Amino acid sequence: METARAGFLLLLLSVASADRVQTRRSEEPVRLFTEEELRQYDGSEEHRPIYMAVKGVVFDVTRGKEFYGKNAPYNALTGKDSTRAVAKMSLNPEDLTSDTTGLTEEQLQSLQNIFEGTYKAKYPIVGYTASRILSADGSPNPDFKPEEQPQFQIKDEF
Repeated sequence: METARAGFLLLLLSVASADRVQTRRSEEPVRLFTEEELRQYDGSEEHRPIYMAVKGVVFDVTRGKEFYGKNAPYNALTGKDSTRAVAKMSLNPEDLTSDTTGLTEEQLQSLQNIFEGTYKAKYPIVGYTASRILSADGSPNPDFKPEEQPQFQIKDEF
């Protein structure tokens, strides 16, 4: 278990430290994704971009196709909100969810560091999951605020 976790961390760090090409602004407008819609961007279709969500933020990870594409090491994380898996550095099917219930403070801090240092720094935001934007009753979440990205201005997102 510890060896798998260390391997996951090393691979994730190699993705984060790979040469950072200037990310261009996505041509697609930022949008709301249902779970069903997000599943369509799992890397299984060559002509589609590859998306994954962390903390309800949907990132276009197509540029990291060697890590996230079909049959790639992190492909299990794509097409869904994989917040728990990122926090736990796990690829176990039961961790491929947005549920953070029961995570330790260390795992939550790791999640925040990876979210900021890898995903927001490297991949463009293309949308948000319904659970991030909407309240449990389906009404707009009044506390929702779009994420800022180093290469984007908030006005570019909406």
